[in-house]
Parts: sequence; structure tokens; C-alpha cells
Amino acid sequence: MQDQRLKKIADILVNHSTKIKKRERVIISSGVEAKPLVLELYKQIIKKGAYPKIKLGFTEMNYIYYKHASTTQLKHFPKITFQELKQCHAMITIGSNNNIKSLSNIDPKKIAIREKILDPFRPVHLSKKWVLFYYPTPALAQEAEMSIEEMEDFIFNACLIDWKKQEKKQRKLKSILDKGNKVRIIGNKTDISFSIKGRQAIMDYGINNMPGGEVFMAPVETTTEGHIYYEFPAIKQEKEVTDVYLEFKKGNVVKFSAAKNEKLLKSMINLDKGARRLGELGIGFNPKIKKFVKSTLFDEKIQGTIHLALGNAYKEGGGKNTSALHWDMIKDLRKKGEVRVDNKVILKNGKFKL
Repeated sequence: MQDQRLKKIADILVNHSTKIKKRERVIISSGVEAKPLVLELYKQIIKKGAYPKIKLGFTEMNYIYYKHASTTQLKHFPKITFQELKQCHAMITIGSNNNIKSLSNIDPKKIAIREKILDPFRPVHLSKKWVLFYYPTPALAQEAEMSIEEMEDFIFNACLIDWKKQEKKQRKLKSILDKGNKVRIIGNKTDISFSIKGRQAIMDYGINNMPGGEVFMAPVETTTEGHIYYEFPAIKQEKEVTDVYLEFKKGNVVKFSAAKNEKLLKSMINLDKGARRLGELGIGFNPKIKKFVKSTLFDEKIQGTIHLALGNAYKEGGGKNTSALHWDMIKDLRKKGEVRVDNKVILKNGKFKL
């Protein structure tokens, strides 16, 4: 993958997403599979006069850890890593998993224990400049049922767009949501509503996610009513939870079902009190992403879809829900469905009406 697109991606991550400045401390986290991109990032950050630190890992380490770690180890808080995070100015994370299913047979309770212990990382992480990018690996391509060449084209096409123009387009949607009081989503086996009064929408135009292409906000915590069905599988802990159905009353999930991995769905909903409430409404806005590839980073940006996340809310827009869980589930509205804000249709059958 040694081509000019690689340099362009690195340039976007350094100069658009994180806006690296002289003397800033930058952590680049990646797997060894993304070596070409890591080296290009390292070079560009050095040229900026900043201080990059590379943290490389192996996909196999996750399996080894969760397979053999004791409860004491799972509950151990990584103080050194935490202090390192607090001292940095920016983080560039490159996902480069060579086995999407490596944790499929790990007890989800062990992962849940670890997620709770690592929860203090979340607010510190969000307070920094940060961006996440997925490097096109064979594993990612296989999961998406693509060749590696097709996966490269898919990722680059979704990322190499004019992000300033994209920001202007998304601002129209943000303006509507910021002034809105109530959202209603209608679709296949779906009729769900909640208040957004007093909340502010947040735009991702390639700042924290690359690719970007999303406008999102936190629903008012106790107002969700109705039901929703997800055509796409909900991905968690490298497992697919299919045909997810959720029913809400007074903001809480009161009924749920899934055709596959329902036990995982149940364990996540029962993770803590906040896991039963919505933490996010997201509206996909990337015109270059049209195919569901079983990777949330891309799938939640599909133009014509929405996603509702169970669990933790982003506090920047006024969200108050707290949870160790944040699980995006994506609803396809392109064939049948609409989003209404104060009874005005803003998205119908996948097309915006702004």
C-alpha cells in the first residue's frame, strides 16, 4: 500500500484531525500491520517539531490477556499508561487488527470487568486531541467480503474528501437539531421518540474519526419511548448480535431480544444502570460510504442511516448519562424510514430534506 494516498491520509490525520503543533507530545498507537502508515506519521510529526511516541502491539496479545488473566489482573488499574495519557497532547490510534474474531470465545464477563476498570481513561482521552483510523488489513477486508484492493479503495474514498465542504453541509443538520425539541424515528418495526431539548449536536467531519461524516447528540435521558429493530447486526466484543429489538419506557430498556448472541446483549444491558439508557443519537452523513462492512467506524457514517448508542453520553453536548458501556447500533432507513424533528421530516428513505 505504498502509494500517494498513504501520504495524504497521514497529512489529514496530522494537519486536519489533530492539528499537531511544535513541541506537542503525540502518542501513535498501532499494530505492526500498519507499519507503512506509522512511519509516514512519525516522519510528518517529526517535521512539525513535535515529539511522537510509537506504541506498537500485536493482535494476539488481547486473546492471551483475556484467556489467562486472573480476576486480580483484570481489576488492576494501569497507572503508568494512565499517567502517559494525561501527559500527552494528542493521540493517533491506528486500528490494524489481523483477526477480527480473536475474542469470540472469551467470556464477555471478563471483558466487562476490564472495561469498568478502564472507564477513568474515557474522560481524559476525550479531553485530548485524538483521532481513530482503521488501516486496511486482510482481516478487515474478509469481514467486509472484499478483496484487500477493494478494501483499500473503500477506506481511501471515504477519507480523501474535502472536509471543509463536508463541515458546511453537516452544519445545516446541526442547526436543525440544536433548535429541536423532539426526535421521532419511524421505520421497519420501529417507532421511537425522545427529547433533545436543550442539547447541542456535535459534528464529526474527520476530527475524531477518520473517516468522519456524522452529526450526533445526547437524548434527554428519561424521555425515550417506543421500540426499534436493527436490520444490521450490532457488533460488540468482536461478536455479531443479530436482529436486535429494543423497547423503551421512561428512558429505559424494558424489553429486548436478539436472534443471535442474546446473552451478550443481556450482559451489556445489565452492565450498569446507565447501560439501559440511550447515550447517543447519531445521523450518518458520509456520501462515500454505502456498504455495511461490519465495522462501526465506517457503518455509523453511512448516509441514510441513524445509530442509537446504549450507555455513556458525550458530555460536550449536554449529555448526562454515565456508563461503562457505549454501544452503537445502526438502523438502516434508506429503503423505508424517516427521521422527524418536531414533526418535520429531515430524512426520508435515506435522503436528507434540510
